[in-house]
Amino acid sequence: MTRQWWVAGALALFCSCGGSPPKEPAQNAPAVEKVKPVDESRRFPLADQVSLRLVDDHVLGKDFLPGGNVAEYRRKGKTYQQFLVHAKSAEAAALLLFDFKSHLRDAKFLPHMGGYFGTDAATPVYILQKGAFLAGFAGLPEKDADLLARQFAARLD
Repeated sequence: MTRQWWVAGALALFCSCGGSPPKEPAQNAPAVEKVKPVDESRRFPLADQVSLRLVDDHVLGKDFLPGGNVAEYRRKGKTYQQFLVHAKSAEAAALLLFDFKSHLRDAKFLPHMGGYFGTDAATPVYILQKGAFLAGFAGLPEKDADLLARQFAARLD
């Protein structure tokens, strides 16, 4: 009989060691503050610029992109957008580049720029990463975007 009490006591002890009950979410938890994007307007060329705005979140309406700068240009009857996201680090910018690449149709690697060219819906998109920056153009053919991307990349030093 003593042995049965000992087994019952041990069993009760093991069953009671399940840890603390799950914590309920705090009612007054501080909200995560979004970091305002850095104004990098000085890096955008002024020629043919129609507008320039600082977007708080989701550059180009992409839910995987944070905030950044978007400029609209009009050249030779064509309208296109140029964008710049200043990430926390070069690694973060590289991750954004690969996220964006995965959303492009027929993404083509551009080894000379370390970026990609593809289409997003029906819009041609050229993206590149330089240091902590993700930059790109939406609305231009690859040849036109490549020339502008080389000039823009020089402004990111």
